[in-house]
Amino acid sequence: MNPSYSDSVYFGTCTRCNQGVYGAGGACQAMGRLFHSACFICSVCSKTLSGKPFYTVSGMIYCEDDFLFSGVHPSLEVCNSCGFLITDVILQARGKPYHPSCFRCVICRQSLEDQPFAVDSHRRIYCVSDYHRVQAPRCAACRLPILPTEGSTESIRVTSCDRNYHVECYRADVNLI
Repeated sequence: MNPSYSDSVYFGTCTRCNQGVYGAGGACQAMGRLFHSACFICSVCSKTLSGKPFYTVSGMIYCEDDFLFSGVHPSLEVCNSCGFLITDVILQARGKPYHPSCFRCVICRQSLEDQPFAVDSHRRIYCVSDYHRVQAPRCAACRLPILPTEGSTESIRVTSCDRNYHVECYRADVNLI
């Protein structure tokens, strides 16, 4: 027995190095096993994990950074916009995951987090005003888009003989030839 350990309490054998663990100051217990504090380390970067958050996958121990970024992270949520792994808050829209910063209008690039949005037939995402501006039907009389009035999200139009008209442009005597 090493004389320097004579006054210390023996706790058991370290799971990693199989050496004796003496004194509470140099020991830690994790996952029901005993380690020297210096032996309880990340399997990837060897950072000491005593007193820090850690994760285990298939018996391997990981620090938080390596767990999230080394490919062992069990959640494979990938942002539908940028294609990168989502490691923080996931915004779900249309059944797809997004980084909140990636969920934007395809026209003006405005963030749509907590905002109403619209989707076209090609599944592109728009803020409501750009959707109306781009996708709005055109008036058969004046050829301008039929847009919602200021402060509204819905447009009002007259449809006659499969043609769309602004209310103010529609006349019953419109030449339909």
